[in-house]
Amino acid sequence: MRKLVLLALVGLGAQLVDGSLGMAYGVTSTTLLLAIGTNPAAASATVHLAEIGTTLASGASHWKFGNVNWPVVAKIGIPGAVGAFAGATFLASLDTSVAAPVMSLILLTLGLYVLVRFTLRGLRTDRLGHPLRKRFLGPLGLVAGFVDATGGGGWGPVGTPAILASGRLEPRKVIGSIDTSEFLVSVAASIGFLLALGSQGINFAWVAALLVGGLIAAPIAAWLVRHVPPRVLGSAVGGIIVLTNTRTLLKSDWIDASSGTRYAVYAVIYALWAAAVAWSVRAHRAERDLAPEPAREGAVEGERELAGDPV
Repeated sequence: MRKLVLLALVGLGAQLVDGSLGMAYGVTSTTLLLAIGTNPAAASATVHLAEIGTTLASGASHWKFGNVNWPVVAKIGIPGAVGAFAGATFLASLDTSVAAPVMSLILLTLGLYVLVRFTLRGLRTDRLGHPLRKRFLGPLGLVAGFVDATGGGGWGPVGTPAILASGRLEPRKVIGSIDTSEFLVSVAASIGFLLALGSQGINFAWVAALLVGGLIAAPIAAWLVRHVPPRVLGSAVGGIIVLTNTRTLLKSDWIDASSGTRYAVYAVIYALWAAAVAWSVRAHRAERDLAPEPAREGAVEGERELAGDPV
C-alpha cells in the first residue's frame, strides 16, 4: 500500500511538472520504476499505459485554458505515434547506451540556448505566428516518439526545446500542444509494448496509481502554465533541460564522473538556474511596468489567442 501511495505522489508531481513545463512525466516516473528493480521495457510500458489517461486529461485541460495549437498537434503527433510504436516494438533488442549520451548532448545544447535566450532577451516576438511547417514537425515527432518509447520518456525533452527554440509559438502553446499530442504517442507506444510483451512484467496497480496522481495534477498544471509569464517560463524550461541532460552525460560511459564531481556540477547549475529565473522575473516586471496599460492587463491575465495564427 505504501508503494502505491508513493507512486501516486510521483505521478502527481511528475504531471505537475510535465503539464507546466512540457516535459518530465516519463523521465521521472520511469526513473522510479527502474530504481525499484523493474526491467526497462516493463517500466516504459507501465508509464505509457498511465500516460494514456494523464495526457488525455492534460490535453483537455490545456484546451480549456487556450494553450493548444491543433495544427501543431496533428503535424507532430501523428509522426510521433509512428516513432513511438517502432521504439516500443524494438526496445527489447535495441542498445541505447550510445544513443542516450548523444541525444543528451543535443538536448543540452538546445537547453542552454533556450535558457540564455529567454533569460537575456525574453520571448522572441518577431517570429510569433510564422508557420511551423510539416517538414520540421514531422521528423521531430518521429525522433521524439522513438526516443520516448525506448527511453521511457523523451517526448517533451526532445519536442519542447526544439519548438521553443524556433521562436514561432509562445511557450504556453508549445507546452499545451506537446502535452496534447503526447496522447497519440502514449497510445501507440502502449499498443507496441502490449504486442511485443503482452502483459509480462506490467503491474496494473502501479499503472492505476501513477494515473490517479497525474489526473489530479493535470488541470492545476494547465492553469499554472497560462499564468506564468513566458520569459520566466522559458528560463524555467531551459534550466530543467540543462540539469536533466547534464546528469545523463555525467553518468554516461563517456564521462563517468565521480559522485563528488557530479554534485559539485549540480550545485553550480542550480545556482545559475536560480539566478536566471530571478533575473527573468525582474526583467518581466520591468517590461510590464513600462508597457502601455492594455499590454499590462494582458500580461496579468495571460496572453490571448493570436488572431489568424497560420501555424
